[in-house]
Amino acid sequence: MPIMPDAAPSPPPPTPPPPRWTQDAALALVFLTRLPVPSIGPLANPLAGPLADGASARAMGWFPLVGALVGLAGGAVFAAAAALHLPPLAGALLALAATVRLTGGLHEDGAADVADGFGGGRDVARKLEIMRDSRVGSYGVLALVFSVGIRAAALAALPVPAAVAALVAAGALSRCGLAAMARVLAPARRDGLAAAQGKPAMTTVLLAPAFGIAIAAAALGGLALPVLAFPSLAATLLAVAAVTALARTQIGGHTGDVFGAAQQVAEATVLLTLSALLGTTA
Repeated sequence: MPIMPDAAPSPPPPTPPPPRWTQDAALALVFLTRLPVPSIGPLANPLAGPLADGASARAMGWFPLVGALVGLAGGAVFAAAAALHLPPLAGALLALAATVRLTGGLHEDGAADVADGFGGGRDVARKLEIMRDSRVGSYGVLALVFSVGIRAAALAALPVPAAVAALVAAGALSRCGLAAMARVLAPARRDGLAAAQGKPAMTTVLLAPAFGIAIAAAALGGLALPVLAFPSLAATLLAVAAVTALARTQIGGHTGDVFGAAQQVAEATVLLTLSALLGTTA
């Protein structure tokens, strides 16, 4: 009786793709920071394979969580500066420098480009051309000075626990309206990251502020003032709405730089709001 050869071993089953939310969250981290994507736990290698359809747009729903992480890092630096008895303004500037280091100055760069383009362009084509120029003009420099100065002054006016809470809340809330902007405005260019990102679904538009206000309420809850999350959310939505209206008038849509400008205006607005409200409750 002939001996049958052993059957070839069956190939191992394919590795199941990671849950969709892990890819969306990892993309948000990649978009907004220079932090590496986690390689352990539920977020292990979420970007190793091809992106799921609509992942870039859905990632905007997770922006507030990434913003809270950035704000927490800035708050830790502010607290460390206070522990070293540095002046409050110096601590505030160091805290903002830490957030810029984490984000690579992404939002500040966008705000400077928008200021240069909107301030110096004669028509839409010229405005978009200026915004793409890597050089920074006088409007851009002034935008950076005012952005950093206003945020640092608002932080320096707060005691350490309030400043840390404000940075976390502002980091989350200032990024929670960007999905709505992407849905309301069409891309101003046919190319570029903003155009490739796509229009987020309404669930993403609603998820972002839900995350934002939950994070802000938790951060401010440490001061026994979670209710301040609501006027802070209103402030950020008004700020984003103002930048949205301006972008529609100036260039007829959004770009990545417009998102950066909206974040900067919203963060400054939230920090000013919290500085004023926490000052009245002190």
